[in-house]
Amino acid sequence: MLEALRRIGLAGTELADATCESLRLKLLKIGARVKISVLRIHISMASSHPFQTAWRLAQARLAPGCLPGPP
Repeated sequence: MLEALRRIGLAGTELADATCESLRLKLLKIGARVKISVLRIHISMASSHPFQTAWRLAQARLAPGCLPGPP
């Protein structure tokens, strides 16, 4: 799963050649508020997250049409 994230979602970014450990620490191991409803899962991250742009780009590439408006 991390290989697909790196190959597809993060192509052309500073994290494109990152190790799995680096991806885990920089993108996945962050504090976030998760709200689950019947139709969707909403994830709220801190606005000061240093890799927010890479996270949003990966989400847009892996799940087109699921990205909300600007933060």
